[in-house]
Amino acid sequence: MPVPFTPSPRPTVGVEWELALVDRDSRDLVNAAADVLEGVRSAGVLAPGRVTGELLRNTVEVVSGVCENADGVAEDLAASLEEVRAAADPLGVDLACAGTHPFAEWSSAQVTDGERYAELIERTQWWGRQMLIWGVHVHVGLDSADKVFPVLGALLHRAPHLQVLSASSPLWAGTDTGYASNRAMMFQQLPTAGLPFAFERWAEYEGFVDDQTRTGVIDQLGDIRWDIRPAPHLGTIEVRVCDGIPTLAEVRAVTALVHCLVVDLDRRLVAGERLPSMPPWHVQENKWRAARYGLDAEIILDASGRERLVTDDLADLLQDLQPVARDLGCVDALAAVERIPRTGASYQRQRAVAERTGGDLVAVVDALVAELRVGAPLPT
Repeated sequence: MPVPFTPSPRPTVGVEWELALVDRDSRDLVNAAADVLEGVRSAGVLAPGRVTGELLRNTVEVVSGVCENADGVAEDLAASLEEVRAAADPLGVDLACAGTHPFAEWSSAQVTDGERYAELIERTQWWGRQMLIWGVHVHVGLDSADKVFPVLGALLHRAPHLQVLSASSPLWAGTDTGYASNRAMMFQQLPTAGLPFAFERWAEYEGFVDDQTRTGVIDQLGDIRWDIRPAPHLGTIEVRVCDGIPTLAEVRAVTALVHCLVVDLDRRLVAGERLPSMPPWHVQENKWRAARYGLDAEIILDASGRERLVTDDLADLLQDLQPVARDLGCVDALAAVERIPRTGASYQRQRAVAERTGGDLVAVVDALVAELRVGAPLPT
């Protein structure tokens, strides 16, 4: 079946940032999304669609506009975040962001009303109810559907870099899972989630969508929940690899990295270069290593099986992307990526708080709330 792609005339960028709602006293999750959203709507400051509900009533999503670079995204998100906090504060609700909540129980989460969400839970049952997870999605515009899958396939080389930088879900239901990103492992249990199929041409994707629709696997394109996927109605490629990112400073940095990666690949494609690809079994192994070991992961670089520490590869990658960053006006934002390994990714900071407080997971949530409020990682 045809899947129309609305071209983006420029390589613009936008972000969707999922936020958890936590009780100010207990630090457990609270099912207050409807009240928070009503408060935002009543204030009348934000345009419709800038703050939305999600699958669970303990979550709101802040959505940026279409921006030129990561600084524009950060400025946009900061304004929306201020409005969400103004609506949440009188309710005794604080905001936090991580891939998972350190101790909340999934059985206490309420599903948002709506036919789409009800069908998801009916189909996926226990695994669907387990999706007590949060992420950040970065959209980058492309001017042709023909570019989507070559760029997508090459981006899979960089997916572990994004995963380790954003990894923020070591804790689940009061237990340290041993993973930097337990969210990555959980989310792929949904039947249409996980790593994408590496099609070479848009027509192959259209055939796939037709098969999925005819066999009842999906009802709409949004039901395909890949780690990286096309968003045809927006004219973007959507990178959904990242865990929930706790601070605006880190969102800005990761947004700049994704933006530069896509634009660099787009330019290389236009120049006639054949973009790199890697066997799917290596891609799958890299995802697992990044989720398990975080910044200490050794990743597979190519089809020959060469390996390298992900942080060493990241350092070279950031240098390679400097010309693109200058063109996009995000040199400072991209440079901020280097601070994440130095200061510690969120999974490391959460573990440090837990260790310092004798395993007090309420203190871990306190730290996540404080980091989101100040907009930058706190010293551990």
